[in-house]
Amino acid sequence: MKTDIDAVRHVLTDTLDVAYRESGPPDGTPVLLLHGFPYDVESYREVAPKLVDQGCRVIVPYLRGHGPTRFRDPQTLRSGQQAALGVDVIELLDALGLPRAVLAGYDWGGRAACVAAALWPDRVTGLVSVNSYLIQDIGAAMTPLPPALEAGFWYFFYFLTERGRAGLLENRREIAEVIWRRNSPEWPFDDATLDRTARSFDNPDYVDVVIHSYRHRLGAAAGAPEYEALERRLATLPPISVPTVTLDGLADGNFPATDGTPSASHFTGPRLHNRVPHAGHNLPQEAPSAFADAVRDVIALAAG
Repeated sequence: MKTDIDAVRHVLTDTLDVAYRESGPPDGTPVLLLHGFPYDVESYREVAPKLVDQGCRVIVPYLRGHGPTRFRDPQTLRSGQQAALGVDVIELLDALGLPRAVLAGYDWGGRAACVAAALWPDRVTGLVSVNSYLIQDIGAAMTPLPPALEAGFWYFFYFLTERGRAGLLENRREIAEVIWRRNSPEWPFDDATLDRTARSFDNPDYVDVVIHSYRHRLGAAAGAPEYEALERRLATLPPISVPTVTLDGLADGNFPATDGTPSASHFTGPRLHNRVPHAGHNLPQEAPSAFADAVRDVIALAAG
């Protein structure tokens, strides 16, 4: 069975030339592993082989604006809004000829998976999401959070400014390091680990996509017109009906772990919630066995 997560493949969707890594048997259960910001596919280096051992076909795409993934049309708005991320998932499934797949992710990738599961449940076998329900309530974006949480989201507000855009352009790796250390205070990553991921930030669309993502989620930038109808649907915070496993890291520096009940009303299908000791926000890279087990569990849930 192929397990070389370093081999990069490409497939064309309507919007993107998507770069992805694939491992496992072609006839295995399809699993899409979706990374967050500021991270990349390296988050799944240890997860993918564990899923291959379970017989899964594992696909790990670079999200828009990251790594070798590119926009096909130079005129396309470099949007990072949540509807765009969800559509990218469905377009990738179409391009790969996959009617359905398990979607698993955290941060931006978890949001993309939640969007796809809520709006296209027939395409999603099951969902694994770190920090539970991640569809943004943009209408409530101006409601303040407790100050301790706001402090951890400093980059949201930094990116609202042109100073923040210039800072991200000049300091992609350095900003990522600050966010990583806050997000995952118990993760002893080294420079080499950060360097492997930081290569993905050299994508020419990285800054535009990131800046648009945070400005849109705070209501400071308009979305792309092609996603307007989908954003209206997402504004209703649609429920997720597919089998789901949600995870919280007990050492997440920005997102306090819960017992799963605060988001329970958003999930109408079978659901398990796991709390993972010593894991921070980049849970699949920090606790790969726990993340792989969650994928195994959601496949079992989907099988009834």
